[in-house]
Amino acid sequence: MHSHSPPALKEQLRTEALARRDSLDKVFREEAALAVTERALGFSGLRDVTPVGAYWPIRSEVDPRPLMEALLERGQDVALSQVLHPHLSWRLWQPGDVLVKGGFGVREPGPDAPEVFPKCLLVPLVAFDRRGGRIGYGKGHFDRAIAALEKQHPVLTIGLAYAVQEIEQVPVEEHDRLLDVIITETELIRTKPV
Repeated sequence: MHSHSPPALKEQLRTEALARRDSLDKVFREEAALAVTERALGFSGLRDVTPVGAYWPIRSEVDPRPLMEALLERGQDVALSQVLHPHLSWRLWQPGDVLVKGGFGVREPGPDAPEVFPKCLLVPLVAFDRRGGRIGYGKGHFDRAIAALEKQHPVLTIGLAYAVQEIEQVPVEEHDRLLDVIITETELIRTKPV
């Protein structure tokens, strides 16, 4: 397999983008999370959609918790993913809920939290491009989750990222789902013509 195959190229891009993300200063990351929150709250597409599926941050991901709390205050339901490998299920979340350590070290709701089917997903990512291409951690959980939810209803997908995570072009494979919107600390990118 030569090194330009999508999986190999993705792995290289993933490593480079993670290094850029990990090197961001803690204070910058906190400010970026608040800037992303403000921009997301002002985005009309997110105004009335409920429930919103979100993620509990790991490593140096954009922290979606300020946004999750703001959505709840605004009257929208927020759900967290629970990894039932290879699938994700979504369970309602409130601040203060006890989270259990799930697969891959991610904290997730306990089994008694009510299951819901989000109409919008806040999606973590390692790298993105302007078409909505996304590189994640390579497990494919979000791609499968989006595909499963879309069997029931349309799903608005919003990637949360730092501007430094943008790359020229994500090598897109057959199973990859393009994001509808990407929100960074500097801008809101609509990937499809409205």
